[in-house]
Amino acid sequence: MTQAINDINKLDPNAIYTYADYLSWRFNEMVELIKGKMVRMSAPVEYHQRISWNLSYLIASYLWEKSCRAYSAPF
Repeated sequence: MTQAINDINKLDPNAIYTYADYLSWRFNEMVELIKGKMVRMSAPVEYHQRISWNLSYLIASYLWEKSCRAYSAPF
């Protein structure tokens, strides 16, 4: 069994990790695995938020008066 990691600084940023490794991480930083590489997630920038809002608007406009719903953030 993989030992829990409580400090992100104990991880090698160049190492290849598995999903089992990922499940053992117990730190507050938001990270994801991309092809086994740990990638720190960052807050979206204004440009990203603008694109997200525009897409949400287009989808909401399409769905107006239809019976299904869409949400723009994790629910």
